[in-house]
Amino acid sequence: MAAVEATGLVKTFRSRKNTVKALDGIDLEVPEGTVLGLLGPNGAGKTTTVRVLTTLMAPDAGSARVLGHDVVKEADTVRQLVGLSGQYAAVDELLTGRENLWMFGRLYRLSSQQAKQRADELLEIFDLTDAADRILKTYSGGMRRRLDLAGSLIAHPKVLFLDEPTTGLDPRSRLDLWQIIRDRVREGVTILLTTQYLEEADELADSIAVVDHGSVIARGTADELKAKVGGERIEVVVHEPGDTTRALELLTTALAVTDPEATSLDEHSKRVTLPAPGGSAALVEVIRTLDANGIRIADIGLRRPTLDDVFLSLTGHATDNPDTGADESASAAAKGRA
Repeated sequence: MAAVEATGLVKTFRSRKNTVKALDGIDLEVPEGTVLGLLGPNGAGKTTTVRVLTTLMAPDAGSARVLGHDVVKEADTVRQLVGLSGQYAAVDELLTGRENLWMFGRLYRLSSQQAKQRADELLEIFDLTDAADRILKTYSGGMRRRLDLAGSLIAHPKVLFLDEPTTGLDPRSRLDLWQIIRDRVREGVTILLTTQYLEEADELADSIAVVDHGSVIARGTADELKAKVGGERIEVVVHEPGDTTRALELLTTALAVTDPEATSLDEHSKRVTLPAPGGSAALVEVIRTLDANGIRIADIGLRRPTLDDVFLSLTGHATDNPDTGADESASAAAKGRA
């Protein structure tokens, strides 16, 4: 059974200056007990999708169900079943960590004693017990993020929506949160995760949907998406900046690369990337060709495609590039409602 289903979701934001279609027919399906990674550049529609699925925003067209309940017609029921951790920690800086979690519990209609007990459990799980009675103003960014995620779990949600949960965290805090997410999945929680960290999706997601301009443009497992890009690749970093273009021309001929779209050149990093037909044999040919033409190599390697390659191939830009601004419009609309 699918824990989350969305069919043909459409959402448009209008202002005096422009009209932005944030969602343009989004279709999603997340089986129970799995993690769906929703990937895309800024403005692709990720946050708008999460807001629709968590009842914070009504779609203009299409439908969505969470655990069989319509997010528009049965919004109150859906809210009792889900947890949400948004892009920014929704915590009260004037309260302590313990008081924040107790308040979240009471908002979910737990008794005072139940809310206190659940707060204590989550403070321990998220390694915040020592800071439980400190006000939030004294918390670091990572601690606030952990507390916010703890708040989303206060009522034992069956479905958890995480909107870029590790943005801005240091590597150690990010790894800690990854482990917490894995633990929730082992408990049977279904998770929809939006992220711009491609390694995060690689680590956590059972399946991935790539969103751009409000539509799903690709879906599958990480390995399936990588397979669409092609086989192994050779990356060469030349020693002299002026040699990058010449190196690309020589290697394109030496490796008989017929598709120029399969190659790339980065002048800033002095990096040339090409397909590697024959794997290690191609690596030997690259070294011979560059050496014969007097081009010194600073670094060279053979690697598999990454999700970064998938993004560049599917969207033509990296995940951290600004796009249509649709999600920013969504954020503004939500704040206006509040």
